[in-house]
Amino acid sequence: MTEDEIRRNAFAMPFHNPAFPPGPYRFVDREYLIITYRTDPDQLQKLIPAPLKLVEPIVKFEFINMPDSTGFGHYCEAGQVIPVTLDGVAGGYVHSMYLNDHPPIAAGRELWGFPKKLGEPELRVHKDTLIGTLDYSDYRIATGTMGYKHKTLDREAVKKSMGTPSFLLKIIPHVDGTPRICELVQYSLSEITIKGAWSGPGALELNPHALAPIADLPVLEILSAVHVLADLTLPLGTVAHDYLATRK
Repeated sequence: MTEDEIRRNAFAMPFHNPAFPPGPYRFVDREYLIITYRTDPDQLQKLIPAPLKLVEPIVKFEFINMPDSTGFGHYCEAGQVIPVTLDGVAGGYVHSMYLNDHPPIAAGRELWGFPKKLGEPELRVHKDTLIGTLDYSDYRIATGTMGYKHKTLDREAVKKSMGTPSFLLKIIPHVDGTPRICELVQYSLSEITIKGAWSGPGALELNPHALAPIADLPVLEILSAVHVLADLTLPLGTVAHDYLATRK
């Protein structure tokens, strides 16, 4: 290969057989269980990277089933999103993510900076209950439950909330271990079609784990539980803040 060929064809690793295809990425029948809870404000404040600002001591724990996704196939995901603002614009900071499929782990980390680790999440219906679970290293660290389709929600309101910006702290090291990329990435879901949205009574249990410390943001009060079924597109992101360019 010539240097020009490498530059022209380079997309992702491995060079000859990338772990994931180019985006954007379309998701069909993406299903969410989102349990919003109140947590310890002091613990939460320690985890939000400037220049993001804390809104209130709230966390959204998401269990997501993705049966049909471009290039990624069928996989499940779970994690925590924290409501924040950037320059007065409301959005969500993605704090933790655990999923069970390598291509979206690689793509998420390398392209956007999603904080993805390998885990075993699941979202399913059992009789009258929607159940989300998350295992890490053969240990149950999260269980979320919701009464199945108790109340129908306004689809336009749900679509609007899903279209707000999300923020990610992307870090890629240099060969000497120092950060080569350290930036705040912003993206917004697009082409959203809400096929159904419901609320119901919800509960969430988080268990401590040394390598998956989701319980560091303890559940103090459940505020809401929402079940959403949607088609949507995950576009590529933009750099909202470059920490290396602004360092003193």
